[in-house]
Amino acid sequence: MSNLKNVLVLCTGNSCRSVMGEALVTALGQGRFKGHSAGSKPIGQINAGALATLARHDLPTEGYISKSMDTFHDQPIDILISVCDSAGKEPCPVFLGPAIRAHWGVEDPGHVEGTPEEIIAAFEKTFDILKRRVKAMVDLPVENMTREAITLELERIGSEIH
Repeated sequence: MSNLKNVLVLCTGNSCRSVMGEALVTALGQGRFKGHSAGSKPIGQINAGALATLARHDLPTEGYISKSMDTFHDQPIDILISVCDSAGKEPCPVFLGPAIRAHWGVEDPGHVEGTPEEIIAAFEKTFDILKRRVKAMVDLPVENMTREAITLELERIGSEIH
């Protein structure tokens, strides 16, 4: 793998969790990791709650586009992280390509109903889980690890960090 690791965060709609993941990978990756996001069935717009959450955490809110994972068919992706919620019976997209893969299922706050405070709390919970997982990933010495070791560590991060 090259020095810069391209990380694709993948979900179904590419409007919320994957976009927050993209922002976190780029911000926490500090030049070692570049975040991207896509969906298997992109809804065509970014969730306002996701953008508000990024703004509350002083992360960029511009330049995100809800796009299909097909956009990355010919682009070099080193690591692919799916964030669909299999516990919520949400189908996970399948991405073909040589990327290292891991599943980091997390609830979709974009479907939460309730008071404004409850909705914000749902976005914050998802953001915090993604932030802890991305931080653990960028702290890995991936430049000195085998593909198998990276895969094992990414799966561990997804199953142990909540």
